[in-house]
Amino acid sequence: MRQTWRWFGPADTVNTAEMCQAGVQGVVSALHQFKPGVVWPADEIAVRQRLIATLPSGAASGLAWEVVESLPVSEVIKTKADGYNDHIAAYRTSLGHLAAAGIEVVCYNFMPVLDWTRTVLRAPLPHGGTTMLFDLVDFAAFDLFILGRAGAFDDYPADCVEVARERHAALDDAARLALQNNIVAGLPGANDTWTLDDIKGHLERYAPINADRLRQNLVDFLAEVVPLAEDLGLRLCCHPDDPPFALLGLPRVMSSLSDYAAALGAVDSPANGATLCTGSLGVDPAFDPVAFIEALGPKIHFAHLRNTTRSAPAFGGRTSFFEAAHLEGDTDIVATLRALLAEEARRRAEGRADWSIPFRPDHGQDVLGDLAVKGMPGYPLIGRMRGLAELRGVIAGLGGDICAATR
Repeated sequence: MRQTWRWFGPADTVNTAEMCQAGVQGVVSALHQFKPGVVWPADEIAVRQRLIATLPSGAASGLAWEVVESLPVSEVIKTKADGYNDHIAAYRTSLGHLAAAGIEVVCYNFMPVLDWTRTVLRAPLPHGGTTMLFDLVDFAAFDLFILGRAGAFDDYPADCVEVARERHAALDDAARLALQNNIVAGLPGANDTWTLDDIKGHLERYAPINADRLRQNLVDFLAEVVPLAEDLGLRLCCHPDDPPFALLGLPRVMSSLSDYAAALGAVDSPANGATLCTGSLGVDPAFDPVAFIEALGPKIHFAHLRNTTRSAPAFGGRTSFFEAAHLEGDTDIVATLRALLAEEARRRAEGRADWSIPFRPDHGQDVLGDLAVKGMPGYPLIGRMRGLAELRGVIAGLGGDICAATR
C-alpha cells in the first residue's frame, strides 16, 4: 500500500521536509483557494505540484501530488439548481487539467452543505492530548435552540430534546458561539464565516430534496463526469458521509455498503470508485470493513485509515463519537488492512497498473508538540505520524510491502 499525507498547501503547519521525515511516499492535496464550481487553472495545479516537489531548503523533496482531495462538487450540482450545466462544465475542465498534469486519483464527496460535522475540535483526553468529538446532545442543542431550524423538534426523541434544552440553558454566549463555529467549520475551513442565516439559506435550498432525489442527482453527476474520467485515465472515488446519519434534516446517500453499491452500479466504470474511510463509515455499528472491501474491492481507489469510538449519548440510529487512536477504536483496522492487502494481491495477479492502493492516516489526535502548534483540527504532525507508524507496522506484520513505489 502507498503511504500518502494530506497537505493543505503553503498555509499548512506541516511542511514537505516534515512529510519526508515521517516517511511519506506521496501527497494528497487540493486547491482550496478556488470555490466549488470554479475551474482549477492548469497553471495553479502546476504551482501546487512544484511546492510539493520542493523542500523548504529549495532542494527536491522526492514527493509528488498523487491524489486530489477534494475536487469539490458544488451545492449547485448537488441540488441541480440554476447554473448546473456551467458547474458541470467547470468540473469536467478541471478533470482535464488534472489528468494533463499526471494526477490520476480524484476524491470527492456528495454531502449536503457541510463536509463533516464535529461539536468539539479539541476535546481533552486522559493522556493529555486532544481529539475531535461529536456530542449528539450538543448538536441537538445547536439545531433546536441556537439555529432554531424549522422541523427540528420532529427529528429528536423527547428525552433528547429535554437534555438538549438543559445543555443549551447552561451555555453562556461565548460557549454558544464556539459550538456554532465548531459545527459549521467543516473541512477545509472555508465555512467558519457562515452566519446562522447563511446556514438556514443552504437548508432551504434542500427543502424539496429527499434522499431519493439526492441519490438521483449523484447518479446524474456521475453520468456527466465518469465517462470523461475513464477516457482521461482518472479514477474518481467518493468519500462517505461523515457522520453516516442524517443531520439538520439533510438527506444522506453515501453512508453504507448498499449506498455505495447503488451509486457505483448505476454508472458502472473502472473510473467510478470509492474512498474507503474507516472512521466515517465506522461510526455505524453495522459497518463491516472486510465485507465492504470484499464487495467493492476492485473499485476502492483510495483509503482513509482512521478510527472512531462510539460513546453516549445515542438516540435511535445516531450516536456520539470521538476520534480514537488509529488502532484503538471500534473498527478492526488490522482486519481492514489484511483485506486491503488481499485486494492488492488480486489486482497484481490481474496485471492492474493501479494495484497499489494509496492510503493516508486520517484525523490524528493532537499529542506532544502538536499541542503547542494548534494547526488544522484533526491534521497534526505528530498525531498523524503516530498513526502512520502504527499502520505501517501492521502492514509489515501482515507481509505487505511498505516501500511499494508503484503509483
